Amino acid sequence: MGNPVKEKKGSITQDEVHSITASNHTEGNKESHNVLNSLVSGAFAGAVAKTAVAPLDRTKIIFQVSARRFSAKEAYKVIYHTYLNDGFFSLWRGNSATMVRVIPYAAIQFCSHEQYKRLLGGYYGFQGRALPPFPRFLAGSLAGITASMLTYPLDMVRARMAVTPKEMYSNIFHVFIRISQEEGLPTLYRGFTPTILGVIPYAGLSFFTYETLKKLHADHSGRLQPYSYERLIFGACAGLIGQSASYPLDVVRRRMQTAGVTGHTYNSIVGTIQEIVREEGFVRGLYKGLSMNWVKGPIAVGISFTTFDLTQILLRKLQQCGYIQQ
Repeated sequence: MGNPVKEKKGSITQDEVHSITASNHTEGNKESHNVLNSLVSGAFAGAVAKTAVAPLDRTKIIFQVSARRFSAKEAYKVIYHTYLNDGFFSLWRGNSATMVRVIPYAAIQFCSHEQYKRLLGGYYGFQGRALPPFPRFLAGSLAGITASMLTYPLDMVRARMAVTPKEMYSNIFHVFIRISQEEGLPTLYRGFTPTILGVIPYAGLSFFTYETLKKLHADHSGRLQPYSYERLIFGACAGLIGQSASYPLDVVRRRMQTAGVTGHTYNSIVGTIQEIVREEGFVRGLYKGLSMNWVKGPIAVGISFTTFDLTQILLRKLQQCGYIQQ
């Protein structure tokens, strides 16, 4: 008589099976929507931010890959002469290649950052809460590495288009074809090592600074969501710190990427640094264009982080209202 009672108590009913299955299905759908929201928000954030600063970015690259001395006056001359000689929209030359790269790059970076935060939060016991400092930095660095590894050839193509006349490369595919035929496929990954070494402090410090400022703001103000202008300020600080820390490696990366069209031969990171320092000096060479980055970088990163957060909030509200199917 006792055994049937035990079996009844220990068994799972059909309704409970359906409940567990439905719960797992709901969790899976929720996770899929979170990933999709991060991808869409990241792609949009990257596109808006990069388009806004494209003329400054192009001008910075021109100085990075040449021996010309940088100054605000010289930068203005480059922008003005480009406008006079090639027209207003030439200031955005290479931006199509930038979009081809930055949309998947930003989508992967922001999405993977959310996933790394979730994984590290579970590992360190901070699931659903702000991560401690080191995991916060680690999540940003891993996100930057992931995005860079998957989209690097597009960055190479973009740099080539930014520093060459439009007669040399007619479109993105033409750049790929000419580099492959004339310089070999490995050229598409030239400068990859300094890129990865640079993205660790850049992405790590950028995400760390932004997340830290949001946490401090929430602790002191009692508001979980900062205002839009506050997000812009937090993002600007993140961009300023992140790009300043990694800037010399950014110069090295650009020199190695454009070596095939500038007449130089840069075979290694150390060799590139030595040649830059020997010909142009330590500060003037490795930090050339940094002052422009202090204008461009905070604007771009501020717009990027703000756009990502606001787009995610909008998508969640649309889902709750039923405009986007759960």
